[in-house]
Amino acid sequence: MKTLSSTIVALLITVSHALAAGAGNAADDMSLLTIFFMGFGAMIIVFQVVPAVILLCGMLRAVFTPADKKASAGSNSN
Repeated sequence: MKTLSSTIVALLITVSHALAAGAGNAADDMSLLTIFFMGFGAMIIVFQVVPAVILLCGMLRAVFTPADKKASAGSNSN
């Protein structure tokens, strides 16, 4: 049991030093596939924003334009 516990302690000590050493290559090095994935995500966001802006402009135009007096007068006379 003593041998097992000393072996585990020795492994934990060496593993902690290996994990603290860091990566061998630079962490900010992105591959081409990563750049394409991020660009695809940005395109999805842009293609969803364009219809939302068009819908918002239509709603604002409908709210701030005056109502037709002919349409409201015709519905009241019935």
